[in-house]
Amino acid sequence: MSQVTWTTRYKAPNPSVWRGRSDSPPRSALFQIVEALDLRQKPAIIDTPAFAVLGFCCDEGVRRNLGRPGAAQGPLAIREALAKLPVHRADIRLFDAGDIACEDGDLESAQMALGEAVAILHGANITPLVLGGGHEVAYGHYLGLDASFPGQDIGIVNIDAHLDMRPLLPGQKGSSGTPFLQIANHLSTQGKHLHYSCLGAQMTGNTAPVFAAAKHHNVKIVTADELVLGINPHLQQKLEHVLEDHSVNYLTLCLDAFAGAHAPGVSAPQAFGLSPWTMIPLLRHWATSGRVRSYDIAELCPPLDHDHRTAKLAAQWLFEIIHHHKQQPT
Repeated sequence: MSQVTWTTRYKAPNPSVWRGRSDSPPRSALFQIVEALDLRQKPAIIDTPAFAVLGFCCDEGVRRNLGRPGAAQGPLAIREALAKLPVHRADIRLFDAGDIACEDGDLESAQMALGEAVAILHGANITPLVLGGGHEVAYGHYLGLDASFPGQDIGIVNIDAHLDMRPLLPGQKGSSGTPFLQIANHLSTQGKHLHYSCLGAQMTGNTAPVFAAAKHHNVKIVTADELVLGINPHLQQKLEHVLEDHSVNYLTLCLDAFAGAHAPGVSAPQAFGLSPWTMIPLLRHWATSGRVRSYDIAELCPPLDHDHRTAKLAAQWLFEIIHHHKQQPT
């Protein structure tokens, strides 16, 4: 995709959304340290730990998957919740890199544009924190990783009630339910194989053909039952080592992995699901491993989010990443 094309879908950051308490001491909250970063002007390489939130304002994948719309509003709601959280790490820089928007139904072009933006961040040694949008964000995010780390086998860890390997739609189009099958197809054109682990998958959230597709592509699955009913030492070791086969890993969170009591504001809420406290120790372990290069959060639907509960959960997840992530040296 040419630079001219991707920039037509790009919206520069809006500093006014980062607000907090007026009596906060300097540099004590994230809203006070965030810096605007316009990706149309190639950023310089950053030599200190740096993160950039990048929105993917898109409902199209959810719409195609017959879900409840509203995820396009997710990036703004997450920023507003994240802004108020405290800073406990002095060595970081946090940027707002704006948004990629899909307002015309052309999901495929929006995903390519997202890939371009992700690649720009990696080129500047900035860790992307991509804010969805539906889980179609994953395919665009992966395109950016593929461009940033040519020749590397990229490990994917998805925390999700769904495997998101549904059949493609007519015309080989994708949706919020297809991104990891699309990644598998993309890799096959390069003679490569998918390296994908899904944690939190539920039998009620996936059909038998979807499980069959996952088996065909050798997807590693840890079900919600296994996680909720008790992480035994064998499972603990399995989860802690999920990243070790690859030096470049991508961690993606679909908020519908969590039970509806914790995450009501999603397209497909779960009656049974994970507790955030089940996953936080694992997130901290993965973030400190130095093997995760990119993160995203998908499926926040603010119109359905009671008391902003799900947005706050998403912000807390990002807080943990920002404060525990170990960055690879340039």
